[in-house]
Amino acid sequence: MPETSFFTDMLQSITDRGRKLLFSSSRVSEVAAEADLETLCEMLLSSRGEASGMAIAAEILDRWSALDAERVQHFFHVLSDKFGPDTAKLDRAIENYRTDKSSTSIIALHQAAEPRRQELLRRLNHAPSGTAKLVRIRQQLLASKEQTTGFQALDADFTHLFGSWFNRGFLTLRPIDWSTPAHILEKIIKYEAVHEIAGWDELRRRLAPADRRCFAFFHPRLADEPLVFVEVALTRSVPNSIADVLNEGRVQIAADEATTAVFYSISNCQDGLRGISFGNFLIKQVVDDLHRDLPGLKNFVTLSPVPGFARWLAKARASASDPLLSDVDRKALTLLDDPAWADDENRAAEVERVLLRLAAHYFLIERTADGRPVDPVARFHLGNGARLERLNFLGDRSAKAMQQAHGLMVNYLYKLEDIVTNHEALAQRGEVVASPPVKNLMNRNGEAGATANVAGFRGRVRRS
Repeated sequence: MPETSFFTDMLQSITDRGRKLLFSSSRVSEVAAEADLETLCEMLLSSRGEASGMAIAAEILDRWSALDAERVQHFFHVLSDKFGPDTAKLDRAIENYRTDKSSTSIIALHQAAEPRRQELLRRLNHAPSGTAKLVRIRQQLLASKEQTTGFQALDADFTHLFGSWFNRGFLTLRPIDWSTPAHILEKIIKYEAVHEIAGWDELRRRLAPADRRCFAFFHPRLADEPLVFVEVALTRSVPNSIADVLNEGRVQIAADEATTAVFYSISNCQDGLRGISFGNFLIKQVVDDLHRDLPGLKNFVTLSPVPGFARWLAKARASASDPLLSDVDRKALTLLDDPAWADDENRAAEVERVLLRLAAHYFLIERTADGRPVDPVARFHLGNGARLERLNFLGDRSAKAMQQAHGLMVNYLYKLEDIVTNHEALAQRGEVVASPPVKNLMNRNGEAGATANVAGFRGRVRRS
């Protein structure tokens, strides 16, 4: 991207000149050279020159990168404690607003309430590679938040600014294929978070065939760093097993023969941008692009993991008084304690009878304290307007999936004309829109729906 390279070079040139001015033989240079990070941050906030400001910002970020873990933690405390709002200014603005509720007073109150560190972060962002370095700093902050509860306000400032800097208007969607530069392909291998890519040969199988697609969002200040990417399989039907998608010996088809686009892996790449949503925009734009380029596509579905299901089920089993589980259910679920349960057709069928009904309850009934679906992947897709289409027993036999979900996978359906309605149903009424077969699984006495996929399972056992 030549224009990005030119802009970066220009910033670096300005910064270099600013450093020459700042660190020349003068009193300012002595102060800057000896200053600690807190003093440099104060200098940056009081700086009025563009070149000197960028030079100070670069110096702060360079010194930050050299800090050990203990000093990083200390400086987070400095940012939290000493770069919040100017409390005296805020008190005056509050008192003024109480007597004068004009727009001028409201603006003054808003400005006084903003923590000084927000402006500090904005100025740090001016440094060459400033955005990338700030993302890495927030990654450190998120790790620190697990050890202390004192950084919520600081993280809220990062989140607020990143939400603006990384909004959809700044993102570009780029296809990832086998001709993509190798340094980006290496990152796709590294960042794949759902189904591990075991090297270049496997990556080629996911990118090179005509019936495979991959798309990623990029930001102009992180030009070669994908923010999030999605892998897509073009198929003739909705798959119920990840093996059907990733099987090395599968029969490939021409893209224009496909009727279904399957989103089988969505991976966020930057830990420092956790909580900044990109995936919802990614799915919607990829659906639009695929629908435009391949008008024969009729179905847009996912084949998704269920990362919280096994943990939820273990908690239900541990409660002797949980009315959700009968004695018969509990007996069947003891089979899960044998790691080889899925290899035996009869035991698997007994587990399936109970597991799919409980899975339907997990998706349709269980909620977090704030009323959202308990499963994080479900929250994402259902919140985007997808429909809970099908539960796939033993859809993924990998060790990770067996540990997290006893092999369960889910198809979410993105039907373009229903996306808004489905989203509103969840957002306004807390209702999960699901297909009739999924709803039928909730009937404890109606076991037919729960056992309808046994024949399909038997075929999968032979292939695994």
